[in-house]
Amino acid sequence: MALSLVSPAIGVDDPGNLRRGFRGFCCRAYGNGDGNGNGDVDGVFPSFLPKQVEKIKDPLARSLAQRIQRLPVQIGASGNCIMSSCVKPVIRNNSNPVVLLHCFDSSCLEWRCTYPLLEEAGLEAWAVDVLGWGFSDLERLPPCDVASKRHHLYQLWKSHIKRPVILVGPSLGAAVAIDFAVNYPEAVEKLVLIGASVYAEGTGNLSRLPRPLAYAAVSLLRSFPLRLCSNLLTYKSISLAMSLDYTNVGLLHCLLPWWKDATVNFMISGGYNVITQIKQVKCPGARWIIGFFFMICRGMKLSKMFLMVEIFRNSIAMNPKDLGACLLKKEGLLLRAISENIMAAQEISLKLDSKILSVKQKTLVIWGEHDQIVSNKVAMRLQHELQDAIMHQIPDCGHLPHIEKPNSVAKLIADFGRGDRCQEVHFNHFKPVKRPNFVIESIADLN
Repeated sequence: MALSLVSPAIGVDDPGNLRRGFRGFCCRAYGNGDGNGNGDVDGVFPSFLPKQVEKIKDPLARSLAQRIQRLPVQIGASGNCIMSSCVKPVIRNNSNPVVLLHCFDSSCLEWRCTYPLLEEAGLEAWAVDVLGWGFSDLERLPPCDVASKRHHLYQLWKSHIKRPVILVGPSLGAAVAIDFAVNYPEAVEKLVLIGASVYAEGTGNLSRLPRPLAYAAVSLLRSFPLRLCSNLLTYKSISLAMSLDYTNVGLLHCLLPWWKDATVNFMISGGYNVITQIKQVKCPGARWIIGFFFMICRGMKLSKMFLMVEIFRNSIAMNPKDLGACLLKKEGLLLRAISENIMAAQEISLKLDSKILSVKQKTLVIWGEHDQIVSNKVAMRLQHELQDAIMHQIPDCGHLPHIEKPNSVAKLIADFGRGDRCQEVHFNHFKPVKRPNFVIESIADLN
């Protein structure tokens, strides 16, 4: 089935064809469930979902909810497992799987519109719930800080996926994806970042709240009016009836008994801060120069140390040939340092290299033209600071293109996964969107 970039001029992509095609496709593929509490597509929801799932009207959300399963994921040396919720692909193939993360305090149901299109395009797609959110069994609550979320995702990948993936992260999920890709580069072939909220310095002052106030703040996230308002800000154009239904979808995981404890645990842990993992060292040789500088200063007299400071300061503006000539003129200091300490210089350089972790994977940055939550200036900065990134802007779209414009997002991911060139959007095509001063990025992720 061909994926079209054509969307209605206003509002969400017409879901009619998606619903009819997806329901027929799923009914043919799945049959009548697995008998282990996991649902099927014939009107039966998994037993672990809150009963309020029956109130959801959107056929796409209902169909995807019926496919949610829990898989065992080992999280400790003792062999303890978490039954972790996700949507598994129907067919496994030899291409890189696509792993779909979700926004802050959300679930895999966020991919209800795009997931069927990715499958129909022949991709092996996994929609997974990040530890602490979604529908995993957390009755014995583990830590839900950044390191725990990362480790849990790695163990899920190691146990069930086992091949390098195309990792897709929307909004705060982009920070989850970057953190994972930097720490486990062997697990990630490419990155797709959608409406990326990646420049916040964690949860900020919220991490210092006393626990009673933290629980009170988290309780607000379960407020229906708050989530409804966030939906109205998140999408370019959406009807009230659809926004009400989307709010019920976004609230569903909050009804699990451990949701509040898990969210407070994440909030007071400090949250995601991936700024240093995004930025690149513009001159890779600088790390060797720094290591070499500290090495040759060891045991020097103060006068010669000042000399080396001068050499190092001047080296910043020099090209390599001029720098070499300058160093060779300084009393033979460089030659003596090379002969006596070259091995120490290499060791220090390697240590510095090992501590500078940043994104190396090829990255597709997707942005909605009318994103009122995260400024589109962030997209420009992100593309500039990533090592190998292209950017694509989706017109007439808000903060969550994978819900509002699923046809466009599915085609971009499919083309990017196959290695087809996506049409890059240059900075001068952007029209800055003024975002409301009162919007909090994490609240806007509540869809």
